[in-house]
Amino acid sequence: RIERMSILKQDPEPRLSMGALAVVGSHSINGVSELHSTLVRSGLFADFAAMWPERFNNKTNGVSQRRWVLTANPGLAALLDATVGPDWVSDLDRLSVLERYADDTGFRDAFVDVKQDNKARLVGYINDILGEAVDPSSLFDVQVKRIHEYKRQMLNVLRAASDYLRIVDDGYVPPIPRTYIFAGKAAVGYYHAKQTIRAILGLAYAVNKDRRARPYMRVLFLPDYRVTLAERIIPAAELSEQISTAGMEASGTGNMKLALNGALTIGTRDGANIEIEKAVGPEQFFAFGMSVEEVRQLRQLGYRPQDVLNSDPMLSRVMDAFVSGRLSPKAPEVGAWVHQRLVQDGDDFMVLADFASYREAQERVSERYLSRKDWTQSAILSVARMGRFSSDRAIREYAEGIWGAKPVE
Repeated sequence: RIERMSILKQDPEPRLSMGALAVVGSHSINGVSELHSTLVRSGLFADFAAMWPERFNNKTNGVSQRRWVLTANPGLAALLDATVGPDWVSDLDRLSVLERYADDTGFRDAFVDVKQDNKARLVGYINDILGEAVDPSSLFDVQVKRIHEYKRQMLNVLRAASDYLRIVDDGYVPPIPRTYIFAGKAAVGYYHAKQTIRAILGLAYAVNKDRRARPYMRVLFLPDYRVTLAERIIPAAELSEQISTAGMEASGTGNMKLALNGALTIGTRDGANIEIEKAVGPEQFFAFGMSVEEVRQLRQLGYRPQDVLNSDPMLSRVMDAFVSGRLSPKAPEVGAWVHQRLVQDGDDFMVLADFASYREAQERVSERYLSRKDWTQSAILSVARMGRFSSDRAIREYAEGIWGAKPVE
């Protein structure tokens, strides 16, 4: 235990443990979601938590409604002002009043109008930037965040590819049309993240050029992701993709921004997703995939992605299509990389292991979207129940529980 907790490590050569140094030098240590804080206490710093349990606590992240609704979504902001009053700008818990309006036809119609206006603006932007004509009545299925393997953009790519193959090879007619929207940046030296972007672009080229798929789906990668672009995408989003490998996401804040703007979440029980599902209710959250404990057990047992591939005919078809270059026709080497990374290299983030569960959850999404009334009611309830995810609450908890700071009158 002394060796594990030592600031100075001796082998293979002397080095400083920055984690141990940070814990020893701090009077308070917190994670940024309930799950993250549990993992910090039980895993990362278990010895320190046993010695100084009073130092460890949780402070779930939050987002600013003044940025992500008042500024980014003025249509929704005006509707909130007219419905619950303007105090929500400084007291997000006021949104709970909206619950009583979820069954109100007039309010639902106004809510839908706001969303459609935001979608129309994003359609115009996409046409200007990419030259793609997007159906504004399609489901806007959005994954916008840093490109990283643990965030599993590739899981979304595989699922979109499976839809494409079913449409063009099997004559499948999806119950709803979808527009898959990706955006995000890769770290300058992160090769696999950059290859992920190339895989998205390859799939987009194959899908968007195929007349057989056009009535049913589009795949888009919007370049140069930044706050001003997020302010265009997030108010228009209808489905929020929060699909990280369980246990890998500390919290997430994109998940909060999207839910606050009326997008329903499809996600793993990871980071703050767990708390969002609890807050908005399971009807507003499409949960799928392994839990943290199931991921840990599968790693211990010895995860073999080839076995998963062999047992899932749809997954095998998708992988074959990548390897053949069909899903990356302008850069067939990208398809070879997909197979290399997800099968031969061991699939570190268990993309293939969660594929079947993810597809099933996406079928539930489509079924719900068929009833626009039910979908809109869920979207309103999502907004109404997101009050606790304000950064005002998070900062207040830091001030009271850690900093000992009092608000200025």
